[in-house]
Amino acid sequence: MARLLVLRAAPYRHSSHLCAATLLVLSPSQHRRFASFPSSPPTAARRILPSPLRVPIRALESSPGPTKEEQEPSPAAGEAQEPPQPAASAFEVEELGWGTQLAVKLRMLVAPPWQRVRKGSVLNMKLRGEISDQLKTRFSSGLSLPQICENFVKAAYDPRISGIYLHIEPLRCGWAKVDEIRRHIVDFKKSGKFVVGYMPVCGEKEYYLACACGELYAPPSAYVALFGLTVQQTFLRGVLEKVGVEPEIQRIGKYKSAGDQLARKSMSNEVREMLATLLDNIYGNWLDTISSTHGKKKEEIEEFINSGVYQVARLKEEGWITDLLYDDEVMAMLKERVGQKDKKSLRMVDYSKYSRVSKRTLGLQGGGEQIAIIRASGSITRTRSPLSAPSSGIIAEQLIEKIRTVRESEKYKAVILRIDSPGGDALASDLMWREIRLLANSKPVVASMSDVAASGGYYMAMAAPVIVAEKLTLTGSIGVVTGKFCLQKLYERIDFNKEILSKGRYAELNAADQRPLRPDEAELFEKSAQNAYALFRDKAAMSRSMSVDQMETVAQGRVWSGQDAFSRGLVDSVGGLSQALAIAKQKANIPKDKKIQLVEVSKPSPTLPEILSGIGGSLLGVDRAVKGVLQDMSSLSGVQARMDGILFENLGDMSGENQLFLLIKDILNYFD
Repeated sequence: MARLLVLRAAPYRHSSHLCAATLLVLSPSQHRRFASFPSSPPTAARRILPSPLRVPIRALESSPGPTKEEQEPSPAAGEAQEPPQPAASAFEVEELGWGTQLAVKLRMLVAPPWQRVRKGSVLNMKLRGEISDQLKTRFSSGLSLPQICENFVKAAYDPRISGIYLHIEPLRCGWAKVDEIRRHIVDFKKSGKFVVGYMPVCGEKEYYLACACGELYAPPSAYVALFGLTVQQTFLRGVLEKVGVEPEIQRIGKYKSAGDQLARKSMSNEVREMLATLLDNIYGNWLDTISSTHGKKKEEIEEFINSGVYQVARLKEEGWITDLLYDDEVMAMLKERVGQKDKKSLRMVDYSKYSRVSKRTLGLQGGGEQIAIIRASGSITRTRSPLSAPSSGIIAEQLIEKIRTVRESEKYKAVILRIDSPGGDALASDLMWREIRLLANSKPVVASMSDVAASGGYYMAMAAPVIVAEKLTLTGSIGVVTGKFCLQKLYERIDFNKEILSKGRYAELNAADQRPLRPDEAELFEKSAQNAYALFRDKAAMSRSMSVDQMETVAQGRVWSGQDAFSRGLVDSVGGLSQALAIAKQKANIPKDKKIQLVEVSKPSPTLPEILSGIGGSLLGVDRAVKGVLQDMSSLSGVQARMDGILFENLGDMSGENQLFLLIKDILNYFD
């Protein structure tokens, strides 16, 4: 049976993944040829009112930061410019009238059991593992970024919450999500309430988030590994040669590293340049943030890291943490702080229960004009596969239905398209691009990028007139790699024979893997790849109002950080969801001081399979990665528009369990 080995981007596996490279094999019924192509605001001062009941005028919003159309003169594409300075966010509050205060108190009294919180409680949130950009149902496992951020906002105004106790464990999400959470920690502190962090395992990403807390504690036996960041790329050419497999690769875009991983034995100069730049951006931002937090020079922080920090006692000595305490000691301290006199445990409400507390109960529901938010997270497929879970990736036919519903509705004054995707099916990406363009013709649309919006993810985003990215969002990757494998030597080695009868000069182009491509077939193969690249590049140029030559300088398969993408015209502003919301209000001619209602169009509803899946996963301890294996095996076919496989990691950050899952996934995909 003929098979094509394809390098694709897998979901995040650990705290520093950009995208993990995995191997997929397409069966003869699937296309043997594929193409990988298109695929914060700081906060302002706030006045604290004596009333226990407050409501935000613009909670965690920002006034629009600089956009490309507001900058004069505009530099040529490909030219670097100074990093953007987002406008200060407005975190203003107003005192509620006595009638509203009474209504809020009554709602708290009659709230259902799952929304009741005892006065003087501490919100306990444990941040660990993967963090999804999608909303979660009560039956879904894992953490949700929008719900984490909403909990910070609710807790800031909830008179029943005295403060937050934040447990920070190893994270497996990108730096953009960490920045979003970090901003909410900083804004929460302006409420006058405490936020205490507890960090039993300390890596670069965990400390980056934890140091935003007012106080930070760690157990005396905490694991510490502050050694720096790494980037790595794997190469398979030598392995393939040993088993008699000859890759025949057409790579369009000198930075498109997926082809290199199959066709080369070492990193190309272009890819080395790209990865080094990304690593410099991430590490430089880390040093800048930590030095600013501690009031030290960047060189001092770098010198400390280069000494090899593995002892938690050194963190206390250098003032990086408040003290060394066990969890029970921190809770005893908090119990005293909130004035709890009884002998019971600290009154706490956990993340899951507090996520069910309604914003309406706290008077935070908002009102007036409505702005829709459509969330698109995960790998892109055109249709749902039999093994797809309700919230498994971006299913184009479903997202298109939601886009059309929003377009036809007059109640939505603007739309925010929230993207967190490394790409996927190229046809699906193009169909969604078309629908987003039609939506933008009827009302303002702003694309907001999370951890990654590359290849197919960028394909979707570029349909929006305005794109907002976090400074460390991974985006771009406008390039093509297409390939097939000649298995002639392998077949000879195992004494396997394959004969094909065909009609048509190029009928065997995708079927014949028992021989190399003929010269005329190789020429057609190359032309096909060039055509796929030209289609994507030209559409990107048109979408971003660039000439083809300008787009060519920033395409070539290169992955950019959000900050660098801004300076080169691929995005319009740097910031988070609040920045996108502020721009959407501006485009919709909604006064910035006017309250609006943000409507989650992609809000999930629990289904019986999801409920059973969640229960089964809890009872059996099944890791979500196993479910991802089954889904990927059933959904991949046709042309793929995915970001290249790139792996960023903290030293010692990948657990043996995750390595095992990657290995199992590769094996299962190979024998699919």
